[in-house]
Amino acid sequence: MTLDEYNGFCASLPATTHVVQWGGAHVWKVGGKVFAIAGWDEGKLPFVTFKCSDMAFEILKEQPGLRPAPYLASRGMSWIQRQTAESMDDESLKAYLRESHRLVALKLTRKARLALGPLPV
Repeated sequence: MTLDEYNGFCASLPATTHVVQWGGAHVWKVGGKVFAIAGWDEGKLPFVTFKCSDMAFEILKEQPGLRPAPYLASRGMSWIQRQTAESMDDESLKAYLRESHRLVALKLTRKARLALGPLPV
């Protein structure tokens, strides 16, 4: 997934905002809370970081091309960073980005969720 494809996909999700921060990372948020980060690539394709369930984290962290997300996972959060497509193709990555968006949206206050309009549950 190229950076443009990543940004286009994240922009297609409901109630998202985009900012470039943290040394040029493309950060996507829902309700002001981060659900996806892309950047820090060592080649043509960006590393993509996303929130996942605890169970998915335990499985994904052991897969080639994936790792616990630097900084976030070291603080006990279930975030994975895809560095290569070796174990996760782009369609699977999109599914995990959708789920990350949903997980983050669910943690927003009821008032914040209502202000954003309809979100996936």
